[in-house]
Amino acid sequence: MNTKILLLLTCILTISTFGQAKKFTLEESVMQQNRQFKADKLSGFKWIPNSDNYTYYTDSGKKLLLTKATNTSANELITLADLNKALNSNLKNFMSLEWKDATTFIVTDATIYYSYNIVSKTGAKIALLSEASENATFDNAKENLAFTEKNNLYFTNSKNEKVSVTNNSDSNIVSGQTISRSEFGISGGIFWSPKANYLAFYQKDETEVSDYPLLDITETPGKLVNLKYPMIGQKSEKPRVGIYNLATSKTIFIAPRGNSDDYLTNISWTPNEKFVVIAELNRGQNDMNLNVYDAETGLFVRTILNEKNPNWVEPEHEAYFPNNKSNNFVWISEKDGFNNLYYYTIEGKLLKQLTQNKFPLREIIGSNATGTEIYFKATGENATNMLTYKVDLKGKQTLITKDEGVHTFAANSAGTYFFDEYSNHSTPSKSLLYDQKLKATTLLESTNKYDGYTMGTAEIKTILSADGSTNLFTRLIKPSNFDATKKYPVFVYVYGGPHAQMITNTYLDGANLWMYWMAEQGYLVFTVDNRGSDNRGFAFESIIHGRLGVNEMEDQMKGVDYLKSLPFVDGNRLAIHGWSFGGFMTTSIMLRKPDVFKVGVAGGPVTDWKYYEVMYGERYMDTPAENQKGFDEANTLNYVKDLKGKLLLIHGANDDTVVMQHSFSLIKKFVEAEKQVDFFAYPMHKHNVQGKDRVHLMTKVLNYVIENNK
Repeated sequence: MNTKILLLLTCILTISTFGQAKKFTLEESVMQQNRQFKADKLSGFKWIPNSDNYTYYTDSGKKLLLTKATNTSANELITLADLNKALNSNLKNFMSLEWKDATTFIVTDATIYYSYNIVSKTGAKIALLSEASENATFDNAKENLAFTEKNNLYFTNSKNEKVSVTNNSDSNIVSGQTISRSEFGISGGIFWSPKANYLAFYQKDETEVSDYPLLDITETPGKLVNLKYPMIGQKSEKPRVGIYNLATSKTIFIAPRGNSDDYLTNISWTPNEKFVVIAELNRGQNDMNLNVYDAETGLFVRTILNEKNPNWVEPEHEAYFPNNKSNNFVWISEKDGFNNLYYYTIEGKLLKQLTQNKFPLREIIGSNATGTEIYFKATGENATNMLTYKVDLKGKQTLITKDEGVHTFAANSAGTYFFDEYSNHSTPSKSLLYDQKLKATTLLESTNKYDGYTMGTAEIKTILSADGSTNLFTRLIKPSNFDATKKYPVFVYVYGGPHAQMITNTYLDGANLWMYWMAEQGYLVFTVDNRGSDNRGFAFESIIHGRLGVNEMEDQMKGVDYLKSLPFVDGNRLAIHGWSFGGFMTTSIMLRKPDVFKVGVAGGPVTDWKYYEVMYGERYMDTPAENQKGFDEANTLNYVKDLKGKLLLIHGANDDTVVMQHSFSLIKKFVEAEKQVDFFAYPMHKHNVQGKDRVHLMTKVLNYVIENNK
């Protein structure tokens, strides 16, 4: 062959290969969304207390940078290697860093805690906990460190002395841990008073709660592990709040004022440490009192407010005290249909309703140094956003974050500078610094980490719900080579339950990267956030009360109607998949709407709500004694004879959230009805399959759909 021709062909081949976009593997799409493809951010951003300076780390957590907000120029503060040398430690990164004061930070290596002074450039080990320790919680000054070991509560003081707060030999009495299965906004069980003169904690008595058996197969023979699991309508845990006095080493206890299994939630301390504020919710979850107790004696002082609702009342946020010199506080209430802010005195006088928004407020972020401005997250008019606002004590509200999207926000101590990091449909990530006049400076804007890869597109639209009057958000992902003249099968991903929103104004619109992989296999991937899902207000969410699955399914059918109206959809090749509540929805739809979907894959599904736990389940369904008709209607076991499509059930064998009894009970009914279904268990996995095994899970799910939806 002519040498010139050979060189020309080589060049053409090289250019062609270089210009080809790479394709995701399924493994990459499952494992690398928040790793290889993670957008550039100011990782570990922290304001230094009482200053205009902040820190963040780079080089995968190996280098700590310090920046002055006044000029935004970054300087190296210390490398991880130098820190380890100063501390004689073996820290792997700066990810655990917390600032104690303007010159000292604390870092953690498992159970070892160190402090480091950036002025003297010296540090020391300040606490060494046992490997059995959990729930470690510092006081505000980061001098005392409380923690649990098994069912008891301890703390180490500034002298690194270990102090026992509780000493219960009965394992049914559990102190310092989260209670109520982490419902009602509860995420911990340890509550230091502002000046650390007292330590409040949750204690639960699980004596009457039934044991649920799980099997540990890693031993020979297999080992029975009992889990305390309170099922709907049965005996539940009995909560108390303990208050330990560090000066006297004595503990007093506060029990529910109503029934012994009422809920004690949303604990907060007044700034002067004289009172503890606790929300008590009846077990029926429709009557809540916000109560004040004397911190010294534990005696009830007064009820500040009461809220009732025939559906449910769900306190999720503690009383917030914006000024550390005042006992006036802000309470978040949904009583007018949307979470809003109400400003009260500790005596119970309403000073001002601070916000009157017709969209949900998510949480209070903080306040300025004088407590005259409060920062909070809310959706704004578009429910797929999460924006940041501030409001003063006269009710003047200001939108801080000007760009639509989902924002992460942090104010410095004085409230003179604001850090904002966000993404939206067209922005992978952008980091901004606002001054007090809300003038923004861009600190970092991420490149698109998906550049060079073959990737489809997502369309966000709205459709009308089954009631004909409510807009529902939809997301439709199309393959990169989409051809409107062709007919495509559809993969519907569903959750559909409360406290979850699948479609958000983030870079991938809330989607998992594997959905884009699935689109490249020749599928359309569709999701609709039905009524009952999150961030739309009480009326939207509470439509599900007592009849879980009914209105949600009807809205999902409206999604199917929309899909079938599209000329490029093959309406005979629809598949559906979801996990947990989404597993319940998948199973319900496959059985109760048997002519719609050809294939379904239900992961960790609730199949009969009487097997679910008290706190979540009774909020939405009440008890079988109160609502047997609703339980029967929602029970998927009652519809097994109607199955027509191919159904795969998947369950973690050690699921402690949706216990395996759900899938086993449904399978037993299928056997009795002589219906063939498929089942796959993940041994030793809990409610979801995490780690590298998740690749196996998604391969199982997606291959099942592809193979059976032809």
